[in-house]
Amino acid sequence: MTTKRSRLRQLAAALLLTTPLALAPVLTTPAHAFGFGRIVYDPTNYAQNVLQAARALEQINNQITSLQNQAQMLINQARNLASLPYSSLQQLQQSVARTQALLGEAQKIAYDVGEIDKAFETTYGAASMTASDQALIDGAKERWQTTVGGLQDAMRVQAGVVGNIDTNRAQMSALVGQSQGATGALQATQAGNQLLALQAQQISDLTAVIAAQGRAQNLEAAQRTAAQEQGREQRRRFLEPGTGYQPGNAQMFPSGG
Repeated sequence: MTTKRSRLRQLAAALLLTTPLALAPVLTTPAHAFGFGRIVYDPTNYAQNVLQAARALEQINNQITSLQNQAQMLINQARNLASLPYSSLQQLQQSVARTQALLGEAQKIAYDVGEIDKAFETTYGAASMTASDQALIDGAKERWQTTVGGLQDAMRVQAGVVGNIDTNRAQMSALVGQSQGATGALQATQAGNQLLALQAQQISDLTAVIAAQGRAQNLEAAQRTAAQEQGREQRRRFLEPGTGYQPGNAQMFPSGG
């Protein structure tokens, strides 16, 4: 009996000695390990988190700005590549064709080098000493008709060019309006090119007028030169020695029956 009690006392003493060691881990465990402790606030960690969030937002804003700039650049490129929705080519070609048609209707000696050379070897050449008087008269008449025809041709070309002025004025107004309202570089360039084409057409008309007027003046000068040469030949024939004057009987009043 005494031995049993002694063992119980030893066991109790052992339990008392081991209890602090068993409770020590419980006392050193953090409060949040049990799910009901309070949260600790860390200012340094919070500031770092806010700074990182601000940097991320700034990067997003920069990306949005970059995308907007790229979109605007694409829009500008599309505008620069847009073609001009207006063309004056057909009207200009029609004006040039009308002027060319008038030049092609030139009477007698036209704008052909071979034909001009042939005419100056024959019609406008030296007066033939063997041609009859009637042939000389016919040649002078032909030259006069050619000169008049050249003057008429010049006036017709001038009238046609004047008729193109209204068309050119309308095209110029339209092209200037298209140039001012161009949405991109390509449209402005195309409008400028068409204005240059209009200017070239006007220069072409001016060239045609000068050519027609010059032709008429040259034909008139050639006629005068040929007339002088023919006049010398006719004077030579008139003064050429011949049988001379032969007197004859003249009857002033016919005898009545």
